[in-house]
Parts: sequence; structure tokens; C-alpha cells
Amino acid sequence: MKKRFWIPITLMAFGLGWPLLAQDNQAKEPSHEAQVETPANISSAEATDASPLDATDLEAWLDGYMSGALEQGDVAGAVISVVKDGKQLFSKGYGYADVATKRPMDASRTLVRIGSTSKLFTWTAVMQLVEEGKLDLDADVNTYLDFKIPERDGGPVTMKDLMNHRGGFEEGLKEVVITDPAKFIATEKFLQDHIRPRIFPVGKVPAYSNYGTALAGYIVERLSGESFDDYIERHILAPLEMERSTFRQPLPAELQDDVSLGYRSASQPPQAFELITFAPAGSMSSTADDMANFMIAHLQEGQFNGAQILKPETARLMYQPTAPHQPGFTTMAHGFFSGPINGKRIIGHGGDTIWFHTDMKLIPEEGVGLFVSFNSRGKDDAVYGIRERIIDDFMDRYFPVEDKASLPQTIEGAKEHAEALAGKYRSSRRIETAFLKMLYTLQQTTVVANEDGTVSFADEPGVKYRETAPGLWRDADSEHALYVDTVDGQLTITRNNNPVSVLQKVDLAENAGLNSFILFASITVILLALVAWPISWWCRRLYSQPLGLTGRDLVAYRLTRWLMVGNMVYLFGWYIALLPIFQMQLDGFGPALDPLLFTLLAAAIVPLAGAGVGIWNAWLTLRSDRHVMAKAGSLLFAAALCGFAWVAFIGGLMSFTLEY
Repeated sequence: MKKRFWIPITLMAFGLGWPLLAQDNQAKEPSHEAQVETPANISSAEATDASPLDATDLEAWLDGYMSGALEQGDVAGAVISVVKDGKQLFSKGYGYADVATKRPMDASRTLVRIGSTSKLFTWTAVMQLVEEGKLDLDADVNTYLDFKIPERDGGPVTMKDLMNHRGGFEEGLKEVVITDPAKFIATEKFLQDHIRPRIFPVGKVPAYSNYGTALAGYIVERLSGESFDDYIERHILAPLEMERSTFRQPLPAELQDDVSLGYRSASQPPQAFELITFAPAGSMSSTADDMANFMIAHLQEGQFNGAQILKPETARLMYQPTAPHQPGFTTMAHGFFSGPINGKRIIGHGGDTIWFHTDMKLIPEEGVGLFVSFNSRGKDDAVYGIRERIIDDFMDRYFPVEDKASLPQTIEGAKEHAEALAGKYRSSRRIETAFLKMLYTLQQTTVVANEDGTVSFADEPGVKYRETAPGLWRDADSEHALYVDTVDGQLTITRNNNPVSVLQKVDLAENAGLNSFILFASITVILLALVAWPISWWCRRLYSQPLGLTGRDLVAYRLTRWLMVGNMVYLFGWYIALLPIFQMQLDGFGPALDPLLFTLLAAAIVPLAGAGVGIWNAWLTLRSDRHVMAKAGSLLFAAALCGFAWVAFIGGLMSFTLEY
């Protein structure tokens, strides 16, 4: 089975389009003529041995696939719909919307949360306003807002930058998900209360941004004079006869009984309904049948059953690439992901909430669309593999290609280039100015240089990339490809299937391997010291041996031990602050956490004081006539306390902000 990584990025546990994780090149702006860009190692010849794409074959294949996948993955349920030539070809539900009551998934009735696939409705609304002359894609978005987004070098942020996820915004998690309706906040308040810093120059580095899409939705409100929910209902859902779809949260009363529950896995209890505060980026609930209507409209240049949500020329423009990209690499097309699979141009968007996982793919030249949504993460997050395989298998079954052509020869100097590539990388989609930076400091992507001159990712065993052209690396056994460039002095890796984030090589100071070693070595030394401290006290008392320290030496000795205790309490406090991530309960990141965060940020004095006192104690000990072991121990304790303070600083625990 071929594996591909065109997934909607999920931010750590929570995606809303985070197909997750991993481009910047100044490629020539693509023309507005529809083209299929085919990777060099994929034959563009006419497909052969395709199964007939009809309802009978779809049902036979999907019934077998879904029954096994849901059971083995411990996934509660799924819905799927397929359209072809302007008609719904197939739709069906599998498994349960409510495991306890055995309520089945129903493609026509059961609502699912489609996560970041919702963005396509927001971008469609944006293009409607462009069509009406109310919105300029190349104008500074601040001209449409009643507040200002932060300035940064590179020029103003435009709507096109937002559509391409190149506004330069830092990721954010505070109040993005709420489960208590009484605490829900409107998108306008969310945007103004949690303005995201811009960590990249505009237009240069792709960094997936729910905040940016929410800004676009708010601009739709301001320019149309309607609430976002009302606008979408009147101008998109009603014309497309999507009567069981809504962005509203909580759900309207008439739809509440038909929404699927969300699950960690089918064998565990259901989870609370997720209220998405940046609603235009991911709050929509819909059915598979309703999404079929949306797919048909976009496959027919904005037309559905006589209704026209976009003029044909606007629709054609919308599907054309808008971001610089390498030939054959997936790019952005006015909010759509656009790239090749099996030689076919695919446009679409995936979406993830914490519990729901969705994908929608359109093949414009074939008039075919596929929508699938699951209501569980599954055992060991099995849903991601299931979702990826169903797209792969659909394409291989109905749009196969002939055998791939052999790759070009590896270029001269590839081995040296591989060695230069090796190291630790972090995603451009990250938090850099707040305490959650710690997660990106300790968990990074590792690139390995192999003996044969190829490179591999440590988390992609068995996949080897070799350099077939300057900066271009391809895997011989799949469609995987990488492009390597230097952007603003940073070595940058772009995956061919991910146009919304890149991997940037980190310097030694922020290297996850180094900082993980420093942190865990420091913790080990401190814990051993704290265990030894009462033991040595008991031994001295037992044998009536005085400590032998007075004055400054005694003060430094005792302060060092107490600050070790303080550092461990400080560390435990940050563990509590990070629990919402570890438990996948992002509703824990809200104002209720602020008192703890404020206390911990103020407590940054503890590791700083620990480092200072540790150095002072070591200096006094080295100048004394104490035993060599005492001197070695004081140096070890000083190093551990300094290491602790270093990681706290590098990891953002001293950022002094309650916005994250």
C-alpha cells in the first residue's frame, strides 16, 4: 500500500486541519490556467485496470473495508458519501453514533463535526464577496477590521495570505475549545482577546493558522452586515439544500438529537460536545448527504440544482494555485489544498477536532468527490491511518496508474548534502512566545543521514529519500518528496504533500536532544541529592558527626538543598499546567488556568535563584578544604540547577505572558 502524507494538519492532539505536522521557495506565481502537476516519478499515462466507479462496487468495497477498519481500530462510527457527474453516487453510515444506545450512523441524518473542512465554506463566502466587489484579496486585512493585527516586516497581511496560511501567525490554544456552553465566547471576542503574535514575515513561511481563518470569517461578517452563521446559511447552505448543516454552537434544538457523539475510542465513554471559538475555522456540523451537495456545487463551478453560489469564472479562479510551490508539490488554491495523487489533480481539505476526523477530496477533471468522517480517535489513534488508507485505496481502485518510472540518478554531492541535512527540526506551526513552547523544545523531528547518501525521518522507518536534483529528494517506493532550501538563514524542509507548514532546522541551543538530556540529567541529579540529603543527616546523627559548616558555607549548603526542593515543586506545577495537552482536554486551557500560570511565571525566580545559589555554593566549596567528593558534588549540583534554569528559559517557561 502506498503511503502519503497529504493530511490536514492537527496541532498536537487537536487539529482542525492540523492534517499536523510539516517550503518556502520563491517559485514563479502559477498561471490561472488549470493544470495537473505530476511528480517526476509518477507516470501520467492513462490509468488502467480501474474498477467501475458505481454504487454497487463502492458498497461492496466499503462494506468490507469499513467493518474491518472500525472493529480493529476501535472506532465507533463513520459516514461516507461519493458524488460523480453532478449526482450523489453513494452514501452510507457505518457503526454507531451512540454506542450505548446502538444508534446507527446515518449518512442522511447523523451530523458529524467536520473540523477544518469547515474552512472551505468560509473561503467560499470570501470569494462571494470578492465577486461582489466588496473584498480585495490583495488589500491589507486591517482595512476591514475594527482592531489591528500586529505589524511585522514583510508588508501588510492580505486575505490571500490568510487563505495560503502565510500571515506569519503563531499557533494558539487558549480558549480554542470550550465544553461548557455557559463559558462560550463569540468569535469576535476570541479574536480580540487572543490576538496571535506574528513570528514570521508575511508571505514567506507557511504556518497553518485557525486564527487567520477566523479573521476571514469575521471580515465576512463586517462586509456583509450579517452574522457569520446567518451569512453562511443564507448564501451557501440554503442554495445548496444543506438543511441539516450549521455553524451554530450549541446546535439548534431541532438538530441536537441527531448529532453523533464523539469518542476517544468506541470502548470508552463519549466526550462532551466541542464548542469551537474560532468558529469559521472549524465549527461546522453536517451530514454526509449535505456534504455531497457541497461537493457537487464545487465540481460544477458553483452550480447546484439551478442555484449558483459562485459565478463559473470565480469558481475557476478559486481552484487555481495561489502560493509559491515546487512542481508536483501540493499547494494552496484560495483555501483549498491542491495537488496530485495518482496523476490526478485533487483539491480538498481535511479536518480534525479532538474526537472527529474528516477528509474531503475532489477530482475536478473527473467530476468525482469523496467525503468521509469518523467520530473517534480509535485505539492508538488508529483513525489517522484508516482515513489515509481509504483515500489511497479509493484512488488506487478507481484511478490507478501504470508502474512508476524509475527515479533519475542520485546527483553528485548527495552524501555531503545528506550530512548537512541531518539534525533536529521543528514545525513552523508552533507556539514560540509562551509556556507551550516547551513541547516544541523537547519534541522535534529528527532527520538522519544514511550511509548510502540518503536521508530518513526517524519517525518514518523504512522510507529513504535520495537527492535527484539540487534540493529535491524523492523516495523510490512512494510519492513522498522533499524540497530543501534556506529561508531567512534557516535550513528548511518542505514535504510535497504539506503546503501549510515546513520543518525548520534548530540550532544547538534549542536542540531537543540536548535540552532533553540537560533536563532529565538535572532532574536525576536533583532527585538523587534530595534522597541523599536526609540519609546523610540521619547518618551524621547516628554517628554523632557534625556537618562541619558554618557561616556562609552553611547558608549556601542549605539554600542549595531547599532550592532543589523548590525546583521540583516548580516542575510539578508546570506538569499540572500542561495536563490538558496530555489528557487531550483542551477546554482546560482557559481563564481558569490563569492563576496557576501567573504563579508559575512569577515563580521563575526559583530556577534562577537555584542556578545562582548553586554556583555560589560550588565556589565556596572549591575554595574550602573540604573533601574532593564534596567539591565534585557541589559542581554537579550547580550544573543541575543551571541546567534546570536553562531549559526553563529556552522552553518558554519565563515568557511572562498569559496568552498562549
